[in-house]
Amino acid sequence: MHASLYGIEPGSAANRLILGMIKSNAFGLGDFKLIESSEQGMLTELERAYGTRAPIVFVAWDPHPMNLRFDIDYLSGGDSTFGPDFGGATVNTLSRAGYAAICPNVGRLLRNLRFSVRGESEMMSAMLDRHEQPDVAARIWLEAHPKEVEQWLRGVSMADGKPASALHIGGAAHAQATTFEYWMANHKIPLGDAIAALVDAVKAHGSWLFNGIAVSIRTLIEGVSSLLSLLPALWLAAALGLLTGLAKRSWGLALFVSGALLYILNQGYWAAMLETLSLVLVATLLCTLIGVPVGIAAAHHPRFFATLRPVLDLMQTLPSFVYLIPTLVLFGLGPVPGLISTVIFALPAPIRLTQAGIAAVPSSFREAGEAFGATDLQLLWKIELPSAAPMIMAGITQCIMLSLSMVVIAGLVGAGGLGVPVIRALNSVQVGMGFEAGFAIVLLAIVLDRVCRPRRR
Repeated sequence: MHASLYGIEPGSAANRLILGMIKSNAFGLGDFKLIESSEQGMLTELERAYGTRAPIVFVAWDPHPMNLRFDIDYLSGGDSTFGPDFGGATVNTLSRAGYAAICPNVGRLLRNLRFSVRGESEMMSAMLDRHEQPDVAARIWLEAHPKEVEQWLRGVSMADGKPASALHIGGAAHAQATTFEYWMANHKIPLGDAIAALVDAVKAHGSWLFNGIAVSIRTLIEGVSSLLSLLPALWLAAALGLLTGLAKRSWGLALFVSGALLYILNQGYWAAMLETLSLVLVATLLCTLIGVPVGIAAAHHPRFFATLRPVLDLMQTLPSFVYLIPTLVLFGLGPVPGLISTVIFALPAPIRLTQAGIAAVPSSFREAGEAFGATDLQLLWKIELPSAAPMIMAGITQCIMLSLSMVVIAGLVGAGGLGVPVIRALNSVQVGMGFEAGFAIVLLAIVLDRVCRPRRR
């Protein structure tokens, strides 16, 4: 079992350094697994761990509002990797050559400007945590820190020659505050705050339920992944090719399947491919268990299907990133939010095609079954499902393809898989890595499509 270390966006400099430390087993990190997601995803996991007083190792830096919200201990000893003083750096203000001599007043102001790390964290917190506009956050901070302002304006004069220290910080802002646009912008309807409060209440009172769901789904995915990892890569590729040849009676397809899997192994994406395949298989299983019964019910009850249709349209058209916001907060980083988003996105396919297949069963078939005294359950199992089987299988196949198209989304929330190298290549503009990982996804999609597609009779 790997210990987890939470990073930020794949391809970031911090993640690259940590991956190098893990690869070289520096500080005994060889058994750790870096979970790459995003800054906000990492902070969400930090908040969950902080609330339960659970230990967590993550990438942190200062200035940032996290240093004001949480009691963080920065680990020492990494100067050889991150640089001296915990990787600290000095940020300078640059101007063109000779500018300070031409405009000495502005030059003195720039020389006086010294921003403290805590001060920057406080202004960032006002914008990120309290959602204040940048100008409002800056004005409030300046009014609350007159000594810093006095130091900045020392020796600086205004256009009329008066000392700049006599400037009233809130004067211009007060004049602006009298405008209707400013008043409206600072008295907005608190819809976002209400939704955030609702999610916080659900998270606080239903954490036991969400934790149970997360553990169940994570265990299922890890079980499938462990099962796929039992055989060595070469044996698994050969076994899948042999099974494909026996099932499809096409040894050309069998050779293609084995060759595609061996190519993925050759490119170094075997472990990531198994993670993606596990996620796709579990998502398809859940979609089938939910979608086929719902599609049968929709075919037998037209009013139910009429009510369900706009919901299915919304599930397919709403951007998948929107699903990640509540699922990330409720379930934390890992495969669970990625799987839930995948299921929501792919579920309409088996529902729609199952409904279409059952509804398209000829009425003469049902009448013949009823004439022989078949019950409703017998009609379903012996007439409707066999007749609608091609459409149902088409829905499941389409569900597999839709699930595979969500691998990048899963990579954004720390689920691993082939989406991670794609995001890493995008963030670091590595064309070669992006093409390799993308081609591996294409090969896996072709393999799943050819293997799962029903044989033509």
